[in-house]
Amino acid sequence: MSAEEPLFRVVRGVPTAEELAALVGAIVARTRPAAAPAPVAASAWARSGRPTGAAPTAGAGAWRASGLPR
Repeated sequence: MSAEEPLFRVVRGVPTAEELAALVGAIVARTRPAAAPAPVAASAWARSGRPTGAAPTAGAGAWRASGLPR
């Protein structure tokens, strides 16, 4: 394909300048690789619900220890 050949052509209808601009924008957006979303840091509220330290182990009294604060 040479530099003079168009990348696409309209074969039916007569699009307006705005319609062509929307088409070109959609094609360009579709051909670019998607950027990875930035990681979101967990809030202090969300972190407070996560367990810290080792989880209670199975054995005598484990069911009671699982409900106690660490």
